[in-house]
Amino acid sequence: MAKPNRANQKAQVELKEKTLRAYLVAHDAVTNLMELIERRSTMAFLAIKDCESDLDQLERQIDAEMAAAITQVDEPTARELLACVKSITDLERIADLVLWVAQRLHGLARPLPSRDRRLLHDMASTVQDMLNQVYEGMLKRDPAISDPVFRADVRINQICHSLFRQHLEAGAGEHWQESANVLLMAQALERCGDHVKNLAEELFHLVEGRTLRHPPKKKAYT
Repeated sequence: MAKPNRANQKAQVELKEKTLRAYLVAHDAVTNLMELIERRSTMAFLAIKDCESDLDQLERQIDAEMAAAITQVDEPTARELLACVKSITDLERIADLVLWVAQRLHGLARPLPSRDRRLLHDMASTVQDMLNQVYEGMLKRDPAISDPVFRADVRINQICHSLFRQHLEAGAGEHWQESANVLLMAQALERCGDHVKNLAEELFHLVEGRTLRHPPKKKAYT
């Protein structure tokens, strides 16, 4: 295999830097969503739109630059670059979901009930913490973050189920549209948690060289 030239090495470094920057942009999007949930801030809504646009641009750049960067590399480097592609896909999807929730919130005629607001904020805050953990794990190449991230994802699911129980037990009533909005937003935040879980799994695969999704098959004995 030919040795990568300086231009190729520079492209590899830039792709990794762009992926790390995408983590920070996604984190900013979730931070602003928390502000929007709490205070219905127009500035927070505009900031989320900017974050989503920035992540779209980063995804396009990484897709465009990857083919040239991944040539003439060894297996560990190829695995790192493929992790960049997989990560930016999940990060861009998180930004899409956050913007979708923000648009729903921004279009509400009146503020959400305090309990709904608190639980949605709690879900967003947990997503933010998960992103922090995976980002730090990427910097340190620490696969151990997968356990706390998985536990946090379970917590998000529990909050989402709690919201569903609350609204379904209350019945449709005159506020059925408000309930539908809350449940759809909760589902979107639950999906954000799933995408961060994917990121943690990808980090584990990058460092350990094996996946968490499919445990090794036990040997069959005859």
